[in-house]
This record gives sequence, structure tokens and C-alpha cells, in this order.
Amino acid sequence: MTLILPKIYPLTDVSRSGLSHSEQVEHLIAGGSRFIQIREKELSPKQFYNEVSRAIDIAREAGTTIIVNDRVDVALASKAHGVHLGQHDLPVTAARKILGDSVIIGLSTHNLDQAAKAAVLPVDYIAFGPIFPTATKKDLDPVVGLEKLRQIREIVGKIPLVAIGGVKLSNLNEMLAAGADSVALISVLYTSVSDISVRYAELAAQAATLNNFKK
Repeated sequence: MTLILPKIYPLTDVSRSGLSHSEQVEHLIAGGSRFIQIREKELSPKQFYNEVSRAIDIAREAGTTIIVNDRVDVALASKAHGVHLGQHDLPVTAARKILGDSVIIGLSTHNLDQAAKAAVLPVDYIAFGPIFPTATKKDLDPVVGLEKLRQIREIVGKIPLVAIGGVKLSNLNEMLAAGADSVALISVLYTSVSDISVRYAELAAQAATLNNFKK
């Protein structure tokens, strides 16, 4: 069964929001989010596990899906709904063996070759970017642009496609119109901590205007 992704795919970020992951999840759920990735690069495995577990407890009542960034071990131990892997993380086939068939696995790609290889792996969605310049990630891969995103749409076929990198209100619909099923974002959500839920709702409402777009 093909995964149906929301048009807006938020990632948590402690350094930008100043809030714990579980607090961010609360705000995002209040804004209507039902699919959230917990992204953490600094905490120890135990600390990250505790954060994810708290987030899952909060998300359970709202029926919100929680995806863990990078850490297959934490996803498994916390019984998260899925894991998002990078090119240098545990291989998808190994992660699938560990987590089983029912867990969501997403994979980041940054060029046409990586996307083509990802399309034959047991993934539930493929992320591609950065579409536009972004300051969120260290050691940033080259910016790929909208035309490459359109090409990737053809390469991955019916596999859900997530665009990421440099998302703003002004370019959100461009990414969706170029073929993305969903747009992952961080910085644009945390411009004001008190308004995270409002910001998410605003982005989701704008994305909804392309509900009838045909690729």
C-alpha cells in the first residue's frame, strides 16, 4: 500500500525553536500536523530515546505519526512509526530487516543517481534536495533546483516524493507544482516559538490550494 504523505512534513529542531522535541510536537499537533520527524544531532542515544518516547506518548492520542531521523536503534526501541535515513546511515535493506515491513522508511537523496538507486529499494518515500539554499544543514549538498525535482518525479514513479531545502511561503507551492507530494521544512516553522502551531496551519492551508494539481 502506497504511503499517503501530508503536503507539509515538519521536522523538529531544538536549536532553532528553543523547545524540547516533545514541546515542538505538541505545538505542531495543535496546528494540525499528523506526520512529524524528530531530528536530533547532538543528544546521546539514551537522551534521544527519552525524547522520542515522550513525543510518541503525546502523538498517540492525536493519531500523529512520528518518524525518527537517522537512528534505527532509537526507532526500534521507542516503537516509532518509522525512520528517515541519510546516504551515510544504515543501508535501507538492513534497516528494513531490523524494523520489519510495517515500519515507514524514508531515504534522503541529493542527485539523479541516488534517486534512481533509491527507487528500487524497500522505501516508503524518497526525499530530494536541497531544492533551494538553506542554512539548516551542515556540510550541505549542492542545491538542485526545481528542474531537477521535476526529473526526479519521473525517475521515482509512484513512490511518494518529499522536497526539502530552503522552503518559504513564497516557494512552497513551486515545489509541489514541480512534482513533490510533500515538502519537508524546519526553519520556516520556528521564526516565532509562540506561533509554531499558527505557522504550521498557515503553511498547510497554502499547500492545500494545490490539492487538485495534476502532475
